Amino acid sequence: MAGIGFELRKLLRKQTYTGLLQAYAYAGIISSGPWVLSIIGILLIGVFSLGAIDSNASITQFQVTVTYLFLISLILTGLVQLSFTRYVADQLFLENNDAIMPNFNGLLLLSMSLSLLLALPAAAFLFPEQSALYRLLFAIGLTVMSAIWITTVFLTGMKHYHAIVLIYFLGYATTIGLALALRHVSGLEGLLLGFVIGHVLLLMGMVWLVYRNYNSDRFIAFDIWKPGAMYRSLMASGFLFNLGAWIDKIMFWYHPDTGQAVIGPLRASVIYDIPIFLAYLSVIPGMAVFLVRIETDFVEYYVKFYDAVREGATLDYIERMRNQMVYYVRRGLFDIAKIQAIAVLVTLVLGEAILRFLGISTLYLPLLYIDVIGAALQVVMLGILNVLFYLDQRRAVLTLTGLLPIFNLVFTALSLQLGANWFGYGFAFAMLLTVLLGLWILGRKLDDLEYLTFMLQ
Repeated sequence: MAGIGFELRKLLRKQTYTGLLQAYAYAGIISSGPWVLSIIGILLIGVFSLGAIDSNASITQFQVTVTYLFLISLILTGLVQLSFTRYVADQLFLENNDAIMPNFNGLLLLSMSLSLLLALPAAAFLFPEQSALYRLLFAIGLTVMSAIWITTVFLTGMKHYHAIVLIYFLGYATTIGLALALRHVSGLEGLLLGFVIGHVLLLMGMVWLVYRNYNSDRFIAFDIWKPGAMYRSLMASGFLFNLGAWIDKIMFWYHPDTGQAVIGPLRASVIYDIPIFLAYLSVIPGMAVFLVRIETDFVEYYVKFYDAVREGATLDYIERMRNQMVYYVRRGLFDIAKIQAIAVLVTLVLGEAILRFLGISTLYLPLLYIDVIGAALQVVMLGILNVLFYLDQRRAVLTLTGLLPIFNLVFTALSLQLGANWFGYGFAFAMLLTVLLGLWILGRKLDDLEYLTFMLQ
């Protein structure tokens, strides 16, 4: 993320309110990425389509289909997102830039091919009542979303944040515009066709930007699959984190008391899905603070500390850089928690008005409150994991991401047994326990930082 961090520091050095707002606005958009922006797009398409097509059931089917496309693509590509990010970082450190582009093309080809091979038979046999166009769009949508998650790896490492934001804006504006325009043509298929075309254009823009920044004499390579090129612990961590973040939703969808069949084998939970979707919109301020704090203050002293170690600086200087780095870690995590606490308070005050504005029953309020707290804790967890990644504590990351799905599974199952008053608490408690454990592990690693650093030399 060094590229975008460098550009954010330039904005902050202006020492003006405009520069500050620009830095946080860009950070919020880039850090939220396709995930949160797509949630906004899905909600807007649903709101504007009410009454505009023959059946509101088509809107629900569209939203559920897209949600599953996100779920499946995130979990599948979670196996390679973190490990490939580390591979790219290693090649940049070794100044082996020529290896990046061909391996990116190879990974993109492999992920899209595997997604298509999985999606085509699934769409063909699991949706017998749907049209051929729907099944084809489902397979293409899964393939495109898988490619987008992999391409997103590169964006935060680039300095062209203006272009990144513009590509996001055009991609999602096109998605919403086409979905709304095509809904009159064929209902569900029209909405899904607009979604797919918009994301294809988004992917093309992202790939174009990657090609502008990286080049090589080779077009395609599969060096990343050589022994030792990518870390298995990171592959497991990426998969487990995405599984842990989604497992409560899956349980609510397929529990007989809370889930309903929507289209084919795809199910949804009316009582759970709307509050959790709205809750994830509240993470945008926290994600902006996360990116700005980690990629500016922390990274500056992180680089100075490790440069001092490598170059043989005095012990006094090394300790001062270490102390500054630790200070900004704690300050960054505190700022993330503070901003998310404000988001929680805003939800407590305006939650009822927001639900009424969207035409949603206020019976969802208690669940919305606890989901906002859970989403806020997830942002704090991302901050902890990011610092541990910088410190190369892969085993610690694997421990946390391995426990997250277990915690979420156990506490969500318990909340389902306790009844509606406890819905959402499983997700929130799972995140809380993981965050507390992460803070304890991170504190120990920071206390032993000099020892761990020199032992790794």
